[in-house]
Amino acid sequence: MNILTHSRTVILGALLCIWAMPVQGQQVIEGRASVIDGDTIDIHGQRIRMHGIDAPESGQTCTLDDKPYRCGQQAALALSDFLGQSVVNCMARDIDRYGRIVASCSSGGTDLGSWMVLQGWALAYRRYSTDYIDEEAQAASKGVGIWRGRFDKPWEWRRGVRSTEPTVDRECTIKGNVSSKGERIYHVPGGKDYARTRISPSKGERWFCTEDEAKAGGWRRSRR
Repeated sequence: MNILTHSRTVILGALLCIWAMPVQGQQVIEGRASVIDGDTIDIHGQRIRMHGIDAPESGQTCTLDDKPYRCGQQAALALSDFLGQSVVNCMARDIDRYGRIVASCSSGGTDLGSWMVLQGWALAYRRYSTDYIDEEAQAASKGVGIWRGRFDKPWEWRRGVRSTEPTVDRECTIKGNVSSKGERIYHVPGGKDYARTRISPSKGERWFCTEDEAKAGGWRRSRR
């Protein structure tokens, strides 16, 4: 092989390698989606974070009529119900720090980010995009989704902000705990497990002011 032929081979090989490299911004992922949470789906084993929106985290609670509810779970269910078994198309835009593909996704011609924000189950993620600010304003004015009550912005909740969790009345010291078997048990101060029992409103646990109140709510006293 002479030098000219060898050079042409090297150049051709380099061009082929460049042509074969995937361009992330043009990657299209299509298929039925499994919903992970209100802004994250899985298609064919690829975890996809939807561009431009931020939905309540899976374990996040919001407040409606002064009562906590699992708004993160509700957001995921809303997306899952909307998608059903329909095909989702995602256009990749980036990779986030967790290795997830960040993409603009649609189903049946509907922009999923826009739909989630309009339904009030996600916020416009202004840190990365201004695409859905108008949809957020519409949802807020209609009072739908999380806008029906009080909530912490998901990005603030991840930093530890918990302003929507009910405050504890200092006079209400009885802990209503839900066991791993789903049994509702209350603990009184001085009980063996009282100190190590933690109350998680997202699991339906709560504080009581009196034992009668706890019993009336369906809790039984701990035997320890």
